[in-house]
Amino acid sequence: MNTNPPQNRGVTAIDGAMVLIVILLIVQIWLLSATLESYLAGHREAAVPGAIISAILFAACLGLYRFVDRIDSDIRQG
Repeated sequence: MNTNPPQNRGVTAIDGAMVLIVILLIVQIWLLSATLESYLAGHREAAVPGAIISAILFAACLGLYRFVDRIDSDIRQG
């Protein structure tokens, strides 16, 4: 039997999504810095894959943000 009210479950979902966003952003910062360092070292072929993967990470963060926004609005409405 689940005794948590819906507000607590929503807050737990938001907390989990925020942790995933933070992890994805740290990975994206690391990826961009590694790609830029490689590009500046003369390895031009690393720029396009790095940009593509960075765009995928950005899309994942945007999707998680929309999820958090939807859950937050559901909690506020009752």
